[in-house]
Amino acid sequence: MHTLRRSTALLLGAGLLASLSAMADEPRYNQISLRAEVSQEVPRDLMLVTLYSEEQNADPAKLAAQVTEAINKALGKARAVKEVKVSQGSRNSYPIYDDKGQKITGWREHAELRLESADFPALSTLTGQLLQDLKMGGMSFTISPKTRTQSEDALLKDAVAAFKARAQLATEALGGKGYKVVSMNLNSSGYQQPFPRAAMMMKSAMADSAPTPEVEAGTSQVSMNADGTIEVQMP
Repeated sequence: MHTLRRSTALLLGAGLLASLSAMADEPRYNQISLRAEVSQEVPRDLMLVTLYSEEQNADPAKLAAQVTEAINKALGKARAVKEVKVSQGSRNSYPIYDDKGQKITGWREHAELRLESADFPALSTLTGQLLQDLKMGGMSFTISPKTRTQSEDALLKDAVAAFKARAQLATEALGGKGYKVVSMNLNSSGYQQPFPRAAMMMKSAMADSAPTPEVEAGTSQVSMNADGTIEVQMP
């Protein structure tokens, strides 16, 4: 019995020493959080235009028919341009009151038409034609989903490379032997700048032609961030 206990104690002691020896030989690490960001200017390649019809009439039925006719006429012209995506926006009507705000004297109705295209000349020409019957609600430019994905894919590689470069700098600053990446998150973002003042400038090439908006889409800054943690191996 005593011999068995001594043998067990010797085995446990040897195992503890081996464990302590292994822990002493294991590399020591310091964890550091890092962030790297890369960005590039990407041309806005998608044009968005909102047009609207707004009328008022004492008879709500006649008013609805009047607005519907204007929108349907514009829809017919817009659908004929295959390069342009057409959709109807919001439509609402509300009462007009007298000076005392007690009696309804008429109704006003507002209906929107939304146009979208990567073909700027085609949409500009169509917009100029539709402005004969509709009013301009707004014009803006953005990056198409396909272009954004392509730019983000290219930036992803640059962001990882920038993170690795920063990790190496941090390792050298600490006097480390090397590092390993513990975690990394990649996130993209786009900054929408105000569209250029020239975007709404109107011109008329001929006296009998419809005015056509001159457009200048500009660019948006697309960024890719690499946030993560590394462990620096110390000597």
